[in-house]
Amino acid sequence: MTHSVNRDKLQASFTRPKNKGLLLGSLVSMLLSTQAHAAIHPMDESILAKQIADIAPRHSQVALLARDLSTNTLLYSQQADTLFIPASTQKVLTAVTAMASLGPDFRYVTELWSDAPIRQGHIAGSVYLRFSGDPTLTQDDLKALFAHLQKQGITSIEGHLYLIGDKQEQLQAPGWVWDDLGICFAAPVSSYIINQNCVYGQFAPSSAKHASEVKLRASSFGVKVSSDAIFSPKAGHDFCQLDLVRLGQNQYHLRGCYPGNEAIPLAIAISDPEKFAMDTLTATLKGEMSLSGKVKIGNAIPSKAKLIASHSSAPLPELLKTMLLKSDNLIADSLFKRVGQSYYKAQGSFTHGAAAMRHILTELGIDLTNANIVDGSGLSRYNLLSAKQLADVLALIYQDARFHSLIDSLPEAGVSGTLQYRLGYTKPPLKHLVFAKTGSMQGVANLAGFMRLAQQRDILFVVLENGISPETKKQRKPAFSADFLTRLLSAVEIQTQTSQTTTTELNTVKLSD
Repeated sequence: MTHSVNRDKLQASFTRPKNKGLLLGSLVSMLLSTQAHAAIHPMDESILAKQIADIAPRHSQVALLARDLSTNTLLYSQQADTLFIPASTQKVLTAVTAMASLGPDFRYVTELWSDAPIRQGHIAGSVYLRFSGDPTLTQDDLKALFAHLQKQGITSIEGHLYLIGDKQEQLQAPGWVWDDLGICFAAPVSSYIINQNCVYGQFAPSSAKHASEVKLRASSFGVKVSSDAIFSPKAGHDFCQLDLVRLGQNQYHLRGCYPGNEAIPLAIAISDPEKFAMDTLTATLKGEMSLSGKVKIGNAIPSKAKLIASHSSAPLPELLKTMLLKSDNLIADSLFKRVGQSYYKAQGSFTHGAAAMRHILTELGIDLTNANIVDGSGLSRYNLLSAKQLADVLALIYQDARFHSLIDSLPEAGVSGTLQYRLGYTKPPLKHLVFAKTGSMQGVANLAGFMRLAQQRDILFVVLENGISPETKKQRKPAFSADFLTRLLSAVEIQTQTSQTTTTELNTVKLSD
């Protein structure tokens, strides 16, 4: 609730000689009530609306919502119930859902089992490596698992190494852009994940002896990239582009041209997680342990098998911090599928994850009527959320102690994560004040989070902008969200100064009487 004081009526009441004690008592009560609520005057929304109209983008659509959390006052709202593509602001929903469903002690666990006794340093049978969909699992983690066996004096496996994971997995969600699928930020979401299911390399120009070629790092096990692409220093960007063709079985072909003459880095998402896991483990074991059999995909761990080693990921709060700071899609969608698995006691999938998220958030009081939830990362263009729905989730984070840590996990303007170098956020007035999740993709520039002001005054805000022309992004100027928040901050500061002036005047009146 906001409180304002009419100065004319206040002064008039003091000129009346009758009932002075009663009037003074009423004034003191009013003063204490006003001070208790920080003496916040209502914001002149019409002036703010005019300022925002002056900076509103002409060729895109925006939805805006801002709320003063210290007084629970709505400061500004525009198209707050209209559905927009949320992009990576979707991860705010994923963070709350995962924390509520899995709990802060949750960790992914990758396990190594044996179906035979260990005799004189040999496992007289097969070993089973159960993958859990850990989005942070690396080849080094797998080496450490087998190094643990070596420390126990185990040097060889007489049978096979079976890799255990989900079958017939849904690796991408509906609505993912098809030409993103070869890029690492859209890596397949599988129970089999090693090195983020991503390989790195370089496309280098031709020399006197060699044609232009793709060179991959040594950790790109089983991945092959052929190329007939060329470097074209005089070509323009509009008519000279590279195209990565996915051929299946982790095979690719690079074609087209690149308008330059310097080597460029490549980050390629693998297409077959099972094969990549098999090829990686085959190569890893060669330097760690003798294997008489082969690395194969298994169906299940035998009931008689015993656990001989395991690896655990970081706990959920650390995973969520990485997810929010770096906008990590693989962590988001791995958790999304894991929530579905936990909620329905069935194999994790995007379908199960979407249904579970809707149920869990609804139980927490979030009205998701008309929203469309498809994935946990926001990569899908089928996701639809309103500014009010996002704001309700942010309010839940702010109010519920279970989710408070998520605020400190958000990128800080000019300091960390995806807001560290974002135009408009690297210097005052927004630097250090804004803690928010970005959401960017072709035609989309969203921001949802908090402005943390002095005197414990926090402002919740959501800015959704869809339909942005690629030409606009080429202009390299701050996004509309930065202009909006700057205007909002200025209005809040004026409001606060006015309130402080009123409080001072009231204190003066009280002391003189």
